[in-house]
Amino acid sequence: MSESAARPVGVLVMSYGTPESMDEIEAYYTHIRRGHPPTLEQLEDLTARYRAIVGGVFPLRENTNRQVAALQRTLDELAGAGRYVCYQGLKHAKPFIEDGIAAMAKDGIREAVGIVLTPQYSSMSVGSYLKRAKDEAEKQGIAFAGVEQYHLHPELISALAKRVASGLDKFGDARGDALVLFSAHSLPQRIVEIGDPYPEQLLETSHAVASAADVGRWQFTWQSAGQTGQPWLGPDILETLESLAREGIRSVLVAPVGFVSDHLEVLYDIDIEASRFASERGIRLERIEMLNDDPQYMRALADSVRAAEKELAG
Repeated sequence: MSESAARPVGVLVMSYGTPESMDEIEAYYTHIRRGHPPTLEQLEDLTARYRAIVGGVFPLRENTNRQVAALQRTLDELAGAGRYVCYQGLKHAKPFIEDGIAAMAKDGIREAVGIVLTPQYSSMSVGSYLKRAKDEAEKQGIAFAGVEQYHLHPELISALAKRVASGLDKFGDARGDALVLFSAHSLPQRIVEIGDPYPEQLLETSHAVASAADVGRWQFTWQSAGQTGQPWLGPDILETLESLAREGIRSVLVAPVGFVSDHLEVLYDIDIEASRFASERGIRLERIEMLNDDPQYMRALADSVRAAEKELAG
């Protein structure tokens, strides 16, 4: 065990981030675009999407705060109070990833574990988060270990399977005719060329959840692709729904297994945009409840953090 083992281990909980108010949308969007301000049309479109979800409430920030607090409680229950101290680090909003590491250093943390609120690994998402955290940790003299993925953790699969089963119950007598449509955030097509595991891990998660929930009919689709002028992974969920409508499918349960909380890509892209699109084509579309601070999900995170800590001790 390291000489600093008597000190608490810092846990940096990372996610994409979201603005805290409508006034911060432009700065947030500019950060996503690597310092390039959005056009007026792009800004108006994103602002309208935020206004459309629960009157402009920013649920991702609130949910992330609750998730960090719930993970802290879970770690305290499993390892005793004071063994771990959770910090938050966001990719595109304050507190940034570097801010979280700096806060650790200020508090005297010398060992830290980083975990991203995304179960599946991609070099463009989880990998980039962990690199930023590790680089800053090295500057601050903090030993750092990162959790790369937990997409098949039994607690995660169980929690998702329960949500799929209860989601199918919404269809009543038509339950057996419903198709489960697993989804995740699309990424640029070029990740396939470099052998990125993201698509494969998402299919592994989907297959495991379908098996645990005893689902016979399911597909996987992508959603929320960026507008960058380059090819993104597809088909998009709207294209998939179009195809399903032509096939005569009338009941669809969306299970966004690449997301872990209620936020814009769920509350707008699925609940508003995809639902409207499906309804226009005679499809009843329902969605599973998101994990948010579900106790099983928190245990999956806590187990992953404790396993990664062993790298520090080794």
